[in-house]
Amino acid sequence: MKKVKFSTLGCKVNQYETEAMAELFVKKGYEITDDYNCDVFVLNTCTVTNLSDRKSRQQISKIRSENSNAVIAVVGCYSQVSPDEIENIQGVNVILGTKYRKEIVELCELAKSSNKIINKVENIGKNKEFEELTINTEHSMTRAYIKIQEGCSQFCSYCIIPYARGPIRSRNIRDIVLEAKRLADNGFKEIVLTGIHVASYGKDFDNKDIGLIDVIEDIANIDKIKRIRLSSLEPRIVDKKFLDRLSQVEQFCDHFHLSLQSGSDSILQSMNRKYDTHLYERTINLIREYYPNAAITTDIIVGFPGETDEDFEQTLNFVDKIKFSKIHVFKYSNRKGTVASKMKNQIPGLVKKERSQRLIEKSKYYTDKFLDNMLNQPIKVLFESKNDNGFIKGYTTNYIRVKRQYNPNLSNKIIDVVCDRRENEELVCK
Repeated sequence: MKKVKFSTLGCKVNQYETEAMAELFVKKGYEITDDYNCDVFVLNTCTVTNLSDRKSRQQISKIRSENSNAVIAVVGCYSQVSPDEIENIQGVNVILGTKYRKEIVELCELAKSSNKIINKVENIGKNKEFEELTINTEHSMTRAYIKIQEGCSQFCSYCIIPYARGPIRSRNIRDIVLEAKRLADNGFKEIVLTGIHVASYGKDFDNKDIGLIDVIEDIANIDKIKRIRLSSLEPRIVDKKFLDRLSQVEQFCDHFHLSLQSGSDSILQSMNRKYDTHLYERTINLIREYYPNAAITTDIIVGFPGETDEDFEQTLNFVDKIKFSKIHVFKYSNRKGTVASKMKNQIPGLVKKERSQRLIEKSKYYTDKFLDNMLNQPIKVLFESKNDNGFIKGYTTNYIRVKRQYNPNLSNKIIDVVCDRRENEELVCK
């Protein structure tokens, strides 16, 4: 039996797409392996930073040194943005961007039989169709991801992704629901809706009345689905009308990830974000009216070009005001091809490091407080199957990781528990 190995860099969307491509290979009789002794090696790349590009090149070199006979297929965002760089790397056989991945098996076999390099990268900016890549099974038997949209039209000044993924393309609701039903029939109880810019779902439809909330409501009608989670949201779509409908969906998980990026309005403007701190704060306050125990998580970039000490202090003060349950802190990385890479007043590395550390410490303070507030009260946990050093672990609706003594009978079940202590960022129950 022929074997294929996958390596995935980057985001949850990449992980979803890798799973979908793996299923295509399995249908054609391939065996998935973790061994470099394989017939085909597929690298799903990321290009969000220059470092991501370098990691992709290192992965290609590694597989070529480990197995010179394997067909190497390099796909994803790095390939889309820099196909010529990929083609100049010795040993690459198939180059795909963020299109034609449904044909990957046939293209790999064609490259093998023809002994030619196949480069199928084309201008993604003109692409108007959503490429159907679906998943029926996953390694976890509790939580499944469904990709509901592709592309981004925001063009934040620091971000290369619109050039790698193209414009917004929303998936047909019928196809989303069918995939959710198949996953539910295969035992999954939680669905996570993901995409490049999930909040833009439906913006490209002729019928402007169809949006993200309609997807959530339709999936909620599937009997076996007990939880629905969003990978991310955008402040501008979270209004009273949206929350009125969302709050009627019992399966919805009260975890809201809304990227802030900066607590300084002048920096937000330089980043070309489409909101200010006032709108963001109003959105969070509204969410908490409907979901008092909601986890509010975010991303913040420190050291963006032109960020003064005052700008950074404004970010710290805004964090104190919002009290996020978790902050993912990123030091600004100069990404070639973006508007921000050409901006003046680039921030020195040591300053970025110091600001990052201060923000991480503040994030930890509020994370600990959020977790401690969930102690000694009933919470529902969907437990996973893995035996992790004698513990079984799972997540609450508001995305708190919980563990208890391992019991295989709890696997893939939602259990009411009370946690009496915290270990770092995990709660422990009896």
